[in-house]
Amino acid sequence: APLLLVVLQLAGAASAAALPVVINTWAFRKAAETAWRVLQLGGSELDAVERGCGQCEIDQCDGSVGYGGSPDESGETTLDAMIMDGNTMEVGAVADLRHVKNAIGVARKVIEYTKHTLLVGESASLFAVRMGFPYEDLTTQKSLSMYSKWLNQSCQPNYWKNVVPDSSKSCGPYKRPEKLTCKEEQTISQRSVQNHDTIGMVVIGGSGTVASGTSTNGAVHKIPGRVGDSPIAGAGSYADSTAGGAAATGDGDIMMRFLPSYQAVEYMRMGTDPTVACQKVISRIQKYAPKFFGAIICANTTGSYGAACNKIPGFTQFHFMVSSPLLSQPTEQVVDCI
Repeated sequence: APLLLVVLQLAGAASAAALPVVINTWAFRKAAETAWRVLQLGGSELDAVERGCGQCEIDQCDGSVGYGGSPDESGETTLDAMIMDGNTMEVGAVADLRHVKNAIGVARKVIEYTKHTLLVGESASLFAVRMGFPYEDLTTQKSLSMYSKWLNQSCQPNYWKNVVPDSSKSCGPYKRPEKLTCKEEQTISQRSVQNHDTIGMVVIGGSGTVASGTSTNGAVHKIPGRVGDSPIAGAGSYADSTAGGAAATGDGDIMMRFLPSYQAVEYMRMGTDPTVACQKVISRIQKYAPKFFGAIICANTTGSYGAACNKIPGFTQFHFMVSSPLLSQPTEQVVDCI
């Protein structure tokens, strides 16, 4: 009898499953509502991901998605995004995209009009213009003031190490020293937990078809040219209609080394519950970077879903949105970090 009890408890721990399901990182409610509405109106899973993440680009979710946020070291806002079709395994992505606001829209065009997967930088912007996207300034008063404030506080925090002049005390331009004396890497303390709050989204349609996507303006004060996990397939997100989908958010420089979204989908393919799949991914990264800031969302093709996050000071719970037939409206959910 005790054995039976355990099995029931485990079954109860798994989220109730129903299709379709839309799940996205953070409490970005309008993004969830937009994606759900697209599905209800007969749009495809890819349409729902594109419009849902695109809603965050328009709303400048948390200042970390879309234009006018997270200026880099030269004061410019650049965008990263990807979208993935879990039926064909096609991916479209853009990184270091300049002067174009609808990054995930451009990523979708990479799938539709090219045989490529990832376009970067000014060349990606030229492609976007050819695809009919307006070329415009992504700077706003807010991003300019963030930039000047950063300059006034000696360019702190930044992403340099082992350079001269000392990057923990002064602005560049930096170069490498004559002799490299490896110091311990500076603490992450000054990087706020709110630094990168990418929107990541997984949509699973009524027939179990999976699509996923991300959009972000990357790490604030990043070194120009930096690309994080968001536009990298398997890192920022991953979709496979035979298993499920996942999307990650947080410190992309660390997380992308582990292909967390790919890993989570592989766990689900082996039958692992989505919550457990997410937790296993987080604990794998923890071994190497115990203080990393990050979270992941997972959903399988039955519509069961879950999430997990790494517990650090100031980040003990992760909020995400779920829309499903079992919920009367897109609903914010919370998990405790591990």
